[in-house]
Amino acid sequence: MIRLLLLCTCLIAQCAGAATTLHRLISDHAVLQRNKPVPLTGTTDSKAPVQILFDGELLGETSATNGKWRFELPAQPAGGPHQLIIKSNDTLTVNDLYFGDVWLTSGQSNMELTMARVEEAYPLDVAEADFPLIREFTVPDTYRFDGQNSDYSGGQWRSATQQNIRHLSAVAYYFARQIHLDQNVPIGIVNASLGGSPIEAWMHKDILSPYPDKIAAGERFADPAVDKQTRKDDKARSDSWYAKLHQSDKGLQSNPTWYDPSLDDSDWQSITLPGNLPTNGEGFIGVWWLRKTLHLDEVPAEPVTLRLGRIVDADTAYINGHEVGDTGYQYPPRRYNVTPDMLKKGENVIAIRITSDGGSTGFVQDKAYFLGTDNARYPLAGEWHYKIAAKMPRLAGSTFIRWQPMGLYNAMIAPATRFPLTGALWYQGESNSGAPSDYAEKLTAMINHWRGQWQQPDMPFIIVQLTNFMARQAQPVQSNWAVLRDQQRQVGTLDNTASVVTLDVGEWNDIHPVNKATVGKRLALAARNIVYDQDIAYQGPVPTTAERQDDRVIVHFSHTGDGLTEASPLTQSFAIAGADNQYYWADVRISNDKVILSSAKVSQPLHVRYGWADNPEPGLFSSAGLPAAAFSMAVTSATNAD
Repeated sequence: MIRLLLLCTCLIAQCAGAATTLHRLISDHAVLQRNKPVPLTGTTDSKAPVQILFDGELLGETSATNGKWRFELPAQPAGGPHQLIIKSNDTLTVNDLYFGDVWLTSGQSNMELTMARVEEAYPLDVAEADFPLIREFTVPDTYRFDGQNSDYSGGQWRSATQQNIRHLSAVAYYFARQIHLDQNVPIGIVNASLGGSPIEAWMHKDILSPYPDKIAAGERFADPAVDKQTRKDDKARSDSWYAKLHQSDKGLQSNPTWYDPSLDDSDWQSITLPGNLPTNGEGFIGVWWLRKTLHLDEVPAEPVTLRLGRIVDADTAYINGHEVGDTGYQYPPRRYNVTPDMLKKGENVIAIRITSDGGSTGFVQDKAYFLGTDNARYPLAGEWHYKIAAKMPRLAGSTFIRWQPMGLYNAMIAPATRFPLTGALWYQGESNSGAPSDYAEKLTAMINHWRGQWQQPDMPFIIVQLTNFMARQAQPVQSNWAVLRDQQRQVGTLDNTASVVTLDVGEWNDIHPVNKATVGKRLALAARNIVYDQDIAYQGPVPTTAERQDDRVIVHFSHTGDGLTEASPLTQSFAIAGADNQYYWADVRISNDKVILSSAKVSQPLHVRYGWADNPEPGLFSSAGLPAAAFSMAVTSATNAD
């Protein structure tokens, strides 16, 4: 009797623990690829058959091998909703399942950037979002170096509605909205992107073989002990540095503190903001404080916003002694909520504690600095008072293990490779701009490998070229960003591949420009042409030849539509050079699909460049309103007069 009870107890425990799982991408509200079989994969602790029911109909059953099971769901047309049930000793149900077109979106921060970050530029798009059949699965940020993951540790499908829109990738959303409206099918986005990541992190070991140093850098962290110790050392070093900084900060250690409104700052130095702390070009590492007194005739009845544009590097903001917000690094916009009880009629003191880790530090120019609302603002540009609170030695950089080669491919891309796609979108390159000369080689290898892993040798792949960024130069200069754009342009000429130009949508003072709608629309134009077979213009003017006639250069273009147009002055867009490779700005004349260039400083031009700068003047467009890409090409001798 005792043995029987023990046996029953063991059987009950076994059944209770016999959990059946399904790949995370096939979960509630998922969009799966239409018109293609979709593999269903999962695990089970049970030895019982795994049954698959689709909309109540038994499609079949399968058995697990070593705890893993697989079943192929037959191809389905676009539509839904459907219900999928997986039954073994337990039951797993997937509801609200649709079939449509699924796109992988990947890259770094400009692909990752959410609608929340651009809401100020597109308030109605956020407030009125109502596209329940556009859905995004945001892949969790993680890495692996000792193998490949077969599934994701988390993540869920979110629809593009008011409840979720702020969480979705802005580029992916604007792309998906265009395709959804054009094709009238559900659109699924699998967003696997991570800010700051170099291309090598998204590449498999096999295609990194020409770069053994990259393989070694990634494989170092295949040992969990090395990974753990490195993270521990990084944290200890950072914690120690910031603890010493805090202890050394006179603004925090003094009585009164430097954010106390009663502090007399009459002996502080004056500075005009926006602008940088004067450091005589040596940079600054440590903490400095800013204070400004703002007079209010009345206290606003509703909460207001303290807008501090962008600050390099980290900041904590106070009003009348109340901490209202902080940001730990330079890129996010500063938008801090201020409640009426923090303010008073009359004089209000704003104090900003800025931490700099080297280089220039201050308020970034051409950004918004005010207290108030969009309709009623108290401007904060102008005179402030500042004082140095602490100077520190440089903090050694973090290892950033998650950016090491192969890690993101193994953890964020590999788990999706068994599921069919319509295509992939790629927005990355900023982190490779320091050494751009082999980017085309790496990107081509990555595209071919991804296509092989998905077993879709012709899988469409659309690339976003880097946008314009950084200060504009008065004279032609060499530019790593231009080199990398040109590498992206070259890869975009491969079969079933395209690149879209964004030279006109960037911001000189922000590596994360907010104009993601234009980027998404141009990606959609490319997709409509190369994927959906629509005869529409999707790329701007493309140079075909550059011929020398006497002291002039004639550049011929294709993809001009009804002819080239000059959207803005081209006085600092084209540059030509002779045998000495010294480039000078060219005088420009447009004639239909040709550009005629000359310079009094170049009698025998041999080279021509357009848009060859970090932040060029992108004035050359097609009649369809699409910009020309940056390019550099040799000039040949003409055989016929123009």
